[in-house]
Amino acid sequence: MAFEKTIVKTDKAPAAVGTYSQGVVFNGVYYFSGQIGFDSKTGELAGTFDSQLENILKNIDGLLESQGLTRNNIIKTTVFLTDLKEFSKVNEAYIKFFQAPYPARSCVQVSALPRGAVVEIEVIAAKNV
Repeated sequence: MAFEKTIVKTDKAPAAVGTYSQGVVFNGVYYFSGQIGFDSKTGELAGTFDSQLENILKNIDGLLESQGLTRNNIIKTTVFLTDLKEFSKVNEAYIKFFQAPYPARSCVQVSALPRGAVVEIEVIAAKNV
């Protein structure tokens, strides 16, 4: 059995800003790289936590759409915050973004994120077979 992976590359979400891919597909599982709050049109990082979070969720939608997926295909997210005091805002956004049953989630506080971002979310999704 050969190891086959497909690289996700789309203009429906911000391009990678480093030496990584927007995502990788392996055996029907989509591993999307962490998204920070870039505006996909301007390429600029939004200024506030709320606007960064909003952009991240839009960018996740773009990644999913580019692969023929929806939010219902998400099975796990990992949230990185520079301040855990913002955790309640993440929960509020999840209530609007997802429908129950919610995907699995981890959330950790980190000392810093790329480009001065204050929140980052990575997503794992799978296609229903």
